[in-house]
Amino acid sequence: MYKSFEDKEVLKDISTVFEDGKTNLIIGQSGSGKTVLMKNLVGLLEPTSGQVLYDGRDFVRMTKREKIHMRREMGMIFQSAALFDSLTVLENVMFPLDMFSSMTLRERQRRAMDCLARVNLVDAEQKFPGEISGGMQKRVAIARAIALNPKYLFCDEPNSGLDPKTSLVIDELLHGITHEFNTTTIINTHDMNSVMGIGENIVFIYEGQKEWQGVSADIMGSTNSRLTDFIFASDLLKEMRSAVRGVKEK
Repeated sequence: MYKSFEDKEVLKDISTVFEDGKTNLIIGQSGSGKTVLMKNLVGLLEPTSGQVLYDGRDFVRMTKREKIHMRREMGMIFQSAALFDSLTVLENVMFPLDMFSSMTLRERQRRAMDCLARVNLVDAEQKFPGEISGGMQKRVAIARAIALNPKYLFCDEPNSGLDPKTSLVIDELLHGITHEFNTTTIINTHDMNSVMGIGENIVFIYEGQKEWQGVSADIMGSTNSRLTDFIFASDLLKEMRSAVRGVKEK
């Protein structure tokens, strides 16, 4: 896939496969092209050239009607929770059901409550977004994203602005939902705890190109200097890497 804006090439010959039923992470420095890549995957942008294949179906060449049908297989969690301030937590989760399902009102309410139960928020159903914490808002966004039981779940910096403990809760939720529902989850992240904790398939983007792809277990021993410079930017991670190499040498 290639993507250019006027004369600036942002994505350059990116070719990758995201694994079904796993948490796929896209990592890279700010400005590397991660968000542009995700926007092309979900149809918010269109590649300058190339394909976006879902089970062999090219999303780029679909008709408008086919794309609408395809988007019903997708769930999206934005960097900001992007909840509707004027709707209650329950109404926010029901929103995609109201728009795209043929369920009765009672069925939609039941499905929304099931999703809230999955993210441990049943007691917050009548609250408004402004009345709950940022971490709770992200959990509501997850509940809304899985309301239609999507086959593909896209998450743009889901831990942005959250403390480490809450970030861990979000990671565990996303990882659990991925395996519980056999969802193909694709996450843009800067969070190295997420990379090491739930990264089952990791794609590292550098200046618009795929620089490396692998699993978290391979990162510590990687010889790719650009990847290691990015991953081990913090002193703590550098110490961890040195410790791992010391154990291997023994």
